[in-house]
Parts: sequence; C-alpha cells; structure tokens
Amino acid sequence: MILIYVTNNNNDIKGLCKNVFVVILSEDYRINNTTHHTDQNGLDRLIVRRGLPFTITLHLRSGSQFEAGVSTFRLIVEIGPLPKEQSGTKSTFSLTDSALKTAWSVSTNSPPGNVVSLSVSSPPDVPIGLYSLTLDQGQKVKLGEFVLLFNPWCAKDAVYMEEERDRQEYVLSQAGLIYKGTTKRIKASPWTFGQFEPGMLDICLKLLDENPKYSSDADADCSGRRNPVYVTRVISAMINSNDDKGVLVGNWSGDYDDGVRPSHWTESVAILHQWADNCCQRVRYGQCWVFAAVACTVSRALGIPCRVVTNFGSAHDTNSNLLIEFLYDEDGNDISDDSVWNFHVWVDNWMARPDLDAGYDGWQASDPTPQEKSEGVFCCGPVPLKAIKEGELNLKYDAPFVFAEVNADVVEYVKLTNGRMVKMGGSSIDVGHFISTKAVGSDERHDITHLYKHPEGSLQEREVFERAKHHHELQQKGEEPGLKVKIKVSPDMDIGADFDVFAVTNNTEADKTCRVMFYARIVSYDGKPGANCGFIEDLTMEVPTGKGQVSFVLLRAIYSISQKHGIVNQKLSAQISLQNPLPEPLQNCFFSVIGAGLTDGKILIQNVGTVGPKQEVKYTVEFTPTSTGSRTLTVDFDSDKLSNIKGYLNIEIKE
Repeated sequence: MILIYVTNNNNDIKGLCKNVFVVILSEDYRINNTTHHTDQNGLDRLIVRRGLPFTITLHLRSGSQFEAGVSTFRLIVEIGPLPKEQSGTKSTFSLTDSALKTAWSVSTNSPPGNVVSLSVSSPPDVPIGLYSLTLDQGQKVKLGEFVLLFNPWCAKDAVYMEEERDRQEYVLSQAGLIYKGTTKRIKASPWTFGQFEPGMLDICLKLLDENPKYSSDADADCSGRRNPVYVTRVISAMINSNDDKGVLVGNWSGDYDDGVRPSHWTESVAILHQWADNCCQRVRYGQCWVFAAVACTVSRALGIPCRVVTNFGSAHDTNSNLLIEFLYDEDGNDISDDSVWNFHVWVDNWMARPDLDAGYDGWQASDPTPQEKSEGVFCCGPVPLKAIKEGELNLKYDAPFVFAEVNADVVEYVKLTNGRMVKMGGSSIDVGHFISTKAVGSDERHDITHLYKHPEGSLQEREVFERAKHHHELQQKGEEPGLKVKIKVSPDMDIGADFDVFAVTNNTEADKTCRVMFYARIVSYDGKPGANCGFIEDLTMEVPTGKGQVSFVLLRAIYSISQKHGIVNQKLSAQISLQNPLPEPLQNCFFSVIGAGLTDGKILIQNVGTVGPKQEVKYTVEFTPTSTGSRTLTVDFDSDKLSNIKGYLNIEIKE
C-alpha cells in the first residue's frame, strides 16, 4: 500500500483539483508485495506482478473531500526512456467503476471523505520492468516508481503455472541442485540462485537495459518485454559476453589465472554483483552449468518459471546436419569439429507459445552457453520440448541444434593422407541420456528424458529421426568376427576403490597373442582431451577368448555437515567436516560457505591450512538467519590437490 498525502494550495477548493501537489510522507508495501508474492525482495518499495491489482491510498488535506463521480483525475504509467501509447510503453487512464482485464485501469469503492483507496490494475500482457506512476489533474505530479514482473499466479499471463508447488520450486526457491558427471556417475552439486537477495532484482533489470536491442531502439525493446519468449532470448544472449556487455566469459582451456575457475562458483549472487558493480565488465570465468545457473536466477527474478537441466552424453553439432562426425587422422589424433560432452547444462523456461501452432505451450529449452549463433547472436532458444521430442525442427527457436544435443547420431571416420575418408563405425544410441533436473519439493533427481525424446532405439525415436529429415541415418550393426578392443568399466566401480577394465575380446576361433599399450587421459566434461594420467606400454597378453585387465584408482572426499534447525535473527552454528582420502597432505585448504537468507548475501571463507593424509578436518561456521522457511547452506572445499568438493544442508528456519 502506498500512502500518499495530498495537500491543497486553495482552502476553498474541495476534493482533487489541478492545484493539488503531492508529497509522499510514508510508504507501506507489505500488503501489496505479500499479495503479489514479491515480499522476499523486501518491503521498502512496490514490486508487483502483472494481471493483479495493487492498492494506492491517498490522504487529502483536512477539509478536502473525495467524492466518486464528482472528483476526477487520470493516472499515467510509463516504462523506458521514450514511452509511447502506440507501443504499449505508456498508458493514460481515468477512474472507472471496476477493474478492467485488458487495459490499465483504476477504481475505488471509497466513501466520500479525505482518504481515498485506489485499486490499480494492469493487463496480464503488458511489458515488465521499472514503471513511473504519475497523477494528472491538468497538472502532472509524479507519485513514484514500481517494478512490474511476470505473474505465474495469473491464469491470463503467458507464464502461468497451475500448481502452487511448481511455482514454489521454479519461481520462489532460491537454492537448487545441478547435475554433473557421466551417465554412470551422476552427481548433484548445490547452487544458490539467490534471486531475492539484496540488489538482485535491480541487476536483472539492468541486464535487460544493457542488451544491444535496447541501445538500438529502447522503446521497441521495452515493448518486447511483454513477451517471455523475447525476454528469454535476451537473457540467453546477455548471460554470455560474446556479442555484448554480457555477464560471463566462457573458458574451457584449464587456464584461469586471471579469473575464477568455473568449478569454484557456487552461487549466482557474487557473479551478478561483480558484473554490475564493475560497470558491466564481463566476469571471468564460466562453463555451461554457471551460464545456466545465472540464467535461472535472472529468469526467476523476473517471474519466468525456470529449471536447470543437465543432458548426459550431450552432442555439439557444429554444421547442423544432425550428425556428430568424429574425424581422426591416421595417427589417431582427433581432428573433429563436432563433439559429445560428458554432460551439458541449460535451462527450461515455462511459458505459452502463441507465436506457434497450438500444442507447444509449456517447457521451452534455452541455452545461454555460447556455442553456435542464432540470428547472428550467441544465444539459443526458447524451443518447445514437444518440438524436440517430435522432430519438428522448423519451429522457433534453434530446434535443430537442441535436437542434435539430445538425439544426434554418431559416425566415425579416418582421414587418410591421400584425403580419402574411411568410415570406421558409429552409433545411434550414444547421445542424450538421463536428462536431469531437481525434483519439485525435494532433493531427488527427476529424470525428464521422456519429455525430450522417445525411448532410445525405439521405433518412435527412429521415426522422429526421419521426420527430422536426417539424411545420414546409420544402422546399428552387430560385431563382425575379429579381434576387438573395447573399454567396458565394471558395473561395481566406486570412487575410492580399484576397478577392472575389460579391454580385449577375441571373436576368432584361434588363440591370439597381443601386444597392447594402455594409456589414460583426462577428459573434460565437454569431450576435450587433456593430459595423460596413466600409461602401460608393451603389455603382452594371451587372449584365447578372454579379456585383458587394467586398473585405475579414483578418489573420494567425504563431507559431513551438522545442524538442521534454527530461529530467525538468532545466531546459528554448523559444523562442517571433511576427510582427506589421499595418502598425502593437502595444502592451502579452505572452505567457502554461503546460503540465501542465512549468510546475508556474503561468502564466508575459512582457511584451514594443511590437512594430513587420511586426516579429518572440522570447521564451525557461525551465521545469523535473516528469513524463515527452508534454506540451503552450500559448502565448497578447495586445496592444491583436491578442488570443487561441494556439500549442502537444508536448514529449517522458524520464527
């Protein structure tokens, strides 16, 4: 509720008139912000959602009186630097008997007197952003500003979600889980989105104003913000900094000395603050999960329901032929442009698609990681998941690229020195597995592969491939007789223990003596090879019908975090412990701790020095919760030999 005290320069004039001027003496936003589900942003200004009325209360000077049908005035709302009625960035409207559903309106049921309660209604399809509000009685007086957001609670809004539990998860939740690893080892990493932390909403609005479309035509850009499809494309382009003054620089080189290693980030707040506080200088560095997580923060802050999605065995098709073409020279060196990442992370946004035929509303895939250009800009989506599943690749936006990420076929070639290409093999089932997101209302992994594709290898999936006009379909062939080399990890493999690798199989009728060289290389999640980490040369083995074996050792760090309950505004402590799994000491060890509503937007860092072999280190962190509800404390451990070791704890904060 905005309390506006109106004084009159002429004691003989009753009611509202052109001589009235306005002084805002007191403001109370609690009722409006709570009703509009924006109270987590704070109660110090008006933040409302479109399609739902908000209240303004005018207090007139003693002796003045408002009377419905007699007193007249108009309100003006404007967004952007050059607002226009024809573009929908400006609207002028007078007092009516009741709220309108398709246009800005103001009504009142106040009886005659010197207190007037006004109900201001916005349509569910107007632009979102920072508005000014002006009172016009022949003399215009600016009453103040308010922020208008998308409204998932409004059935007429394009981002409407029917279930309250979904809105709680995809709009209001400030913490989540991001899935990484491989198809055989899926790991959940905690992330603090923090969309309601101090300053976040203003930064997200600033991000919209820094996009090149705003610079070239501010009014057209502001007008476009009525459409979540448009806003999502702007977010996708602005989270990366490839074309503009965007937020993050992507780096997959392994050299991060002039910035922050992508795996060290655990929350979006520090990234967005760093970008905004340094005159929109791009933040170094991000990889796919960082890009996606920051995009999720911005989407939720603006009111667009959003979830972070991980695709395991994710294809990057560089030439849009829906094939991942692995190309090797005669020495076995990979000279491919295409690749298959261990995992890739993007976001799904929930919205209606009136720009498409019926049936494509709902979740839409959008990818802020800069991979390929879309309409000349590094962005991707939004594209309906249904279009991807059914192979409808003519629909907006970037359907062929996303389809290839989850359903491309793989083919392998060797390029001979004479330029001839020899096909060596391929597969139609290697891409797109265990597509994962955090479950609603719990920390379980929710597999949404069925929303992106039909069962791998099924008749439906192959029919969709045909529908997608894939002219290079490969038929999976059985193994031919011969001596085969194949890596197959034993199913009981576990971190911290040895495991067997079955490598050589003899499908001939005769025994074979083989000279084998084994070596292991580090492979980053995006499929790029790194340094060697294991090597066995001149290994001679007899292979009658059996299998050669070799072992490697992986490592595990074990977290333990105590304390699961607390009281708001009362100091709380949590003990964090971690065991060094290595037979050698860890140097330069430190913990980083953060939690929305727990640590006041700050990262708490504790240097714990050296941790000896197999030693357990403990650290007690103290903090004062500032808001009630379910909160998530996120912990990151780094050292010279082990890094990116993350843990989290859900803490219930009560009054």
